[in-house]
This record gives sequence, structure tokens and C-alpha cells, in this order.
Amino acid sequence: MRKRVVELAKDSYRGFNDTHFWEKLKKLEGGKLSRQSVQRILRQAGIASPQKRRAPKYRSRRERRAQEGMMLQTDGSTHDWLEGRGPKLTMLGFIDDATGKVPVARFQPEPEDTAGYLRITREVVEKVGIPLSIYRDQHSTFQRNDEHWTEQEQLAGSQAPTQLGRCWQELGITSILARSAQAKGRVERLWRTFQDRLVSELRLAGARTGEQANVVLERFLPEYNEQFAQPARQTTVAYRKLDSRLDLDYIFALRYQRVVNPDHTIVVGAGLRVQLPALPGHTGFAGKAVEVCQQPNGDVMVYLERRLLHRETAEPGAGPVRARDMRRRAGPRKKKPLKTYTFAGRAAI
Repeated sequence: MRKRVVELAKDSYRGFNDTHFWEKLKKLEGGKLSRQSVQRILRQAGIASPQKRRAPKYRSRRERRAQEGMMLQTDGSTHDWLEGRGPKLTMLGFIDDATGKVPVARFQPEPEDTAGYLRITREVVEKVGIPLSIYRDQHSTFQRNDEHWTEQEQLAGSQAPTQLGRCWQELGITSILARSAQAKGRVERLWRTFQDRLVSELRLAGARTGEQANVVLERFLPEYNEQFAQPARQTTVAYRKLDSRLDLDYIFALRYQRVVNPDHTIVVGAGLRVQLPALPGHTGFAGKAVEVCQQPNGDVMVYLERRLLHRETAEPGAGPVRARDMRRRAGPRKKKPLKTYTFAGRAAI
């Protein structure tokens, strides 16, 4: 039995922590050893624990929220989840503050970005409901970190929110800023646990792509929640039901203002031009301001006063246009008048 335990620890379950390895032995290998016995066998064989412990620092404890759905903590973790077998991935996810339950998490090849957070926020809203608040850090996806104020912002006394911040406002979600990593310790500890247990599960499954990693993650999350989530102090749930009248494609989108060109086209980013159809009676709307809404999957929707005019399906795998490209001016540029200067009594342009 000792020989079998050591062989498994060095081969199939290499890198698993002691408790995780012991659980696998019980569940898959039919092992009858106690966790302490397994740990003792591993140490005697010279197999150290992958977990590195540090001396704890004193910090005051923040009480958990009383109800599930009162507050979700969110963050992203860019890590070598596939241990060199595939691309480096970023995981975005939420953890419930009251219970420690993870309602949604998702791998993506891009670093933390607005499209990714829009995607997982929509998944949470459709799956369990609208949370009352979200605890987040100072990443530029969540808040404006620039010092530029437009005249309208100066008159209003506040900067316009980011695309994600605007989405949360429309859903009635309060955004709470955590000013340190320790303040949102639950989601930070979640990443440490995932980078241990989930990495081992990905290795065991032989995952090599982001799609395969998400399949393993879908199977892993229910097991994680069942083992580590705890009941909230109050049994009532604070998630709000989703109003069926809400246009989720409009809310969970990157939105930009554009003016329709004389040929009834609008430019969406660099090199992407959308031809708008005619209105009933072959009437047009050239020169009118429209709202371009791009979905996280790259689809483009054009609205005129909240009325959907056109939807352009993106190419497979296209993804959303970058925000800096969307800010480029659309349509023909107005020619600036030439300035006239006078040199020694002669006019020159």
C-alpha cells in the first residue's frame, strides 16, 4: 500500500496537496488510509507538500455579509494554469461573500478586460439573479483612473463611468472599492486554492486548450462549492430576480455614439463598416446620432433612440473591437479652414 501511494503521488497525482491527494485516493482508488497516514508516507518518501506556508500577519477580520447575494467579490487571475501544455490563461470569477460559493468562473486567453467581465456578469445575472453589490479592486475596467474631465463631467461633478460601471449602474448593482488585496481576501484565497487544486485537476484531465480547461472548470465548480461553501447567517437570498423586459443585449454591450454617414453607413473601429438598411417607406436617417452596441462575442447592434435598427453578426472568433479603436472618429472628417499669416506685408497660407 505504501509503494502504491508513493507511485501515485509521483505519477498521476503529482503536484496535488496532501488533502487533495488523500481525497482522490478515497474517491477513485478505493484507499482506506487516513489523511495523516498518507501525509506520513509521503514525507517518509521525501515528497514535500507543494503548499508553502508563511507566517501570518495580524489583520482585523471583516464580518461576512448576512445573506447570499448581498455582495460578490470579483477579480482576475492570470496564471500558467496549463503548466506549459497550452497557452497562458486568465480566469475571471465571482465568489459570494456570505457563503464562499463560486457562482461563475471562466477561462479566457485575454488578460482582464471589459468584454470578459461583461460576459461573466451576464452569466451570473441569468443564472442566479442580480446581486446587491460587487467588491472589486482599482483596475481600469471597473473605474476611471485618468485625470481627464470633459465639460459635461465638470458640470455634473463626476466622471462618466466605464463601460462595465455603466452596466452595473443600469442593473442597480453597487460597486464597492477594495483598496488592498487583503480587503478582498476571500477572492484572493480562492485563486490560491484554484492554483493548487484546479491546476492539479487540469493536469489529471490532460487539458491543453482554453476550451478544454473550461470543461474541467464546469465539472470542478459544483464539487468545490459542495465541499467548501458554508451556509449564510440568514437563509433568505438577496439576489434580485431579472426583469424579463430588460434588453440584456443592450445592457451587456460596449456602447458608443456614432453619426450615420450620407450613404447610411457607420464605421465601427478600424476597417469595419456597417451598412444600415432603409426604414419603412425607403426613408433614411443620414446625419442622425445612433448608438453602436458591440457584444462580447463581436456582434454589432445599432440602436436609434433604443430602437434596434440592425444587427451585424461577427465572424467566428472575431471578438469585440478594442475600445481605443472604437474611439476613432467615424465618417468623413470636416476640413479645417486654412489659417492666413502675414509676413512682411504679404499674405501667406
